[in-house]
Amino acid sequence: MIRITIIEDNNFAKTAWESTLGAEKDFLVIGSYSSFEEAMDSGSIKKSDLILMDIGLPGISGIKGAEIISGMNSKALIIMISVQDDDKSIFGSLQSGAIGYLHKSVSPEELIDAIKLAVKGGSPMTPQIARRVLKSLHKFKPKYSEENLTEKETAILNLLGEGKSYKKIAEDMFLSVDGIKYHIRSIYEKLHVHSRAEAVNKGLKLRILSKW
Repeated sequence: MIRITIIEDNNFAKTAWESTLGAEKDFLVIGSYSSFEEAMDSGSIKKSDLILMDIGLPGISGIKGAEIISGMNSKALIIMISVQDDDKSIFGSLQSGAIGYLHKSVSPEELIDAIKLAVKGGSPMTPQIARRVLKSLHKFKPKYSEENLTEKETAILNLLGEGKSYKKIAEDMFLSVDGIKYHIRSIYEKLHVHSRAEAVNKGLKLRILSKW
C-alpha cells in the first residue's frame, strides 16, 4: 500500500483527489489537510510514502513545507500540484525536495499515473511544466567548451593530461618550448585556471580531454 497525505486548501480539489486516490486498491489516503501546519501536527507526514501538496497554502507555503518534510521524513516522495507555472514556483519546489510537479488541470487518470511513476523512481510532470523546465535548462550553457580552444590547444591540453613535460610536448607538437608555453598560457586564460592540475581538471569536467 502506498500511504498518501494530501495537503490542499481548496476543499473541492482536496475532496476530488481523496475520492480519486481512495478508489485505487494500491493507494491509502491516510490524511487530508487544508494547511501544512495541520498535516504536521497530525503526525501524518512521518507515516507517508507520498505527499501531494499545493504551493499556495495558508501559513507555511508548499515550498517551505517541502523543506521541512525532507527533514521529518526523507523517504517521503513529494509531488507538488498547483495552478502556478512560473519558474520561481517550479524550481523552488524542486530545489526544496519535490520530485514531481503537476498542474491542477491534471486529470484523475493522469494523477494516478503520476503517483505510480513517482513510486517507480520517476519524476512526474505535466507537459507544460516539463517544457518550462527544459526551456530554463537550455538557457544555461557551459561558459567554456571545446570550441573555445583551438585544435592545437586542445591537443596540448590532452598531452598535459598525460603528464608529459613541456619539452616532450614541444617535441610531439613540433614546436619550441616557448611556443608551448605561449599556448598553455592561452589555455589557462580561456579556462580561467592557473596550473596544470586545474587545467586538466577543467578539461575533464568539460569533456575536452579525449582519453578520459
